[in-house]
Order: sequence, then structure tokens, then C-alpha cells
Amino acid sequence: MKRRDFVLFGISGIALAACGGRRKLDALPPGSRVLAFGDSVTHGTGAGPGEDWPTLLGESTGWRIVNAGVPGDTAEAGRHRIRPLLDEHGPALVIIEIGGNDFLRQRQEDAVKQDLRALIEDARSSGAQVVLIGVPSFSLLAVFTGKAKDSALYGELGKEENVPVIADVFSDVLSRPELCADRIHPNSAGYRQMAAGIHSALKRLGLAP
Repeated sequence: MKRRDFVLFGISGIALAACGGRRKLDALPPGSRVLAFGDSVTHGTGAGPGEDWPTLLGESTGWRIVNAGVPGDTAEAGRHRIRPLLDEHGPALVIIEIGGNDFLRQRQEDAVKQDLRALIEDARSSGAQVVLIGVPSFSLLAVFTGKAKDSALYGELGKEENVPVIADVFSDVLSRPELCADRIHPNSAGYRQMAAGIHSALKRLGLAP
């Protein structure tokens, strides 16, 4: 089995496990409005225009995805900008990928977790469904060994808040130099893999066409 196939299989299994005991997720048809909320990895830093994972996911699903990725943004700062975006776009789904810059600034993971919880609560209060994307903690060991691993707080928060978590898709890209523009950003090939992994997981959750 090729490594990529193994990774996507693993993601699918995690996504399916996330459904167990959870509220039913509503499938989103083509044309649905989706908010991709995050930092430079959602923005697409490291690749060209139109090569970011939200754009690629939109092409695969037919969803109208608003790319609300801001380079340098943190979960802490994101709490102050998500509400206007929810009010403006009224998304049916919010995909949250944020926290890496908090880790780089050495914020305590408990504090990052509470900021993420607030983002989830705001998105839900708007009527949107929510999915989290796991983000590596960016430890020095991970950076220099090339073996990135999601912070455990994403899985914990997913269980606590009854929210599906797409795990390992970002970490796997950062663990493969050929998919990276630098040590913390994918390149165009890396974003293609992220989009494919996210789409695969969302399909198995029953959300994506």
C-alpha cells in the first residue's frame, strides 16, 4: 500500500469513528456556502493563487467556499473576527484550521483549546455545522526530525464538543519535504494532498458529495 493511500485510509477511519454517537450530520449539496477559517495554511501561503486547499476543495465538491485564512492569525485573535464572517456569509459548514501560530508563540495548549472551543461555539450558534482540522504542535523535535504530529488537544476537543476532527492530513504533509514550501507551509502539491484528504474525510462523514 502506498503511503498516500495509507494516510487517506487512516483519515477515513478517524472520520468514521468521529460519527459514532454524534448528532447526524447534514449532507451539503453543491452550491452550499462553506467558511474555511484559519491561518496561512488555509490562506495558501507557499503556493500560487487558486492552489490553496479551500479552492481545491470547492472545485471537488461544488461548494462555494469562502477562504477566511489570514497569515499569522492565532486562535486567540480569531475569536474576534469569526462572528462578522458568520454574519456576512451565513455558512452551512465551518471548517476550522488554526492554532499553529499559537504553538509557535509557545502559548499554553489549554489556552489554545479554550480559544478553539469559543470558535466552535460561535460557529454553532450561527446554525453552522463544524469540523476541525488537526494541527501539529510544531515542537522543535518535530521540525528537525521531519515527523510532525497533531496536537492532542484537537482530538480531546472533538470528543468534548461532539465535533468531527480530520486528523493527520496536515501533519502528514509537513512530514514529507517534497510536499512543503518551508517547514510550516505546504507547496502546491501539499495543498492538493490536503484538499484530497479533507474531501475524503468529509465524504465519509456524509457531508460532502
